[in-house]
Amino acid sequence: MPQDEAVVGCTGTVLIGTRGSAGPGEILVRVRGGSETFLAWSENPLSAGVTVLVIESRGCREVGVVEWVDPLDALGEGITGAG
Repeated sequence: MPQDEAVVGCTGTVLIGTRGSAGPGEILVRVRGGSETFLAWSENPLSAGVTVLVIESRGCREVGVVEWVDPLDALGEGITGAG
């Protein structure tokens, strides 16, 4: 199965929740100048609307994902009156 390395490292949004080892969900990823959907596998169940990071390509439009929280978002929380 050909791997799709372009999607690895991209973030996306869960459209249909994953079920951990019980089955995949579906995610929407911004890649190649557009948006594409992939079947997504995760170690733990993830709900619709969660932001994920693609950590592996499994070929055939299937990817492995983990929940993602942008670390730069935390930097803005402690800054008040900047500028």
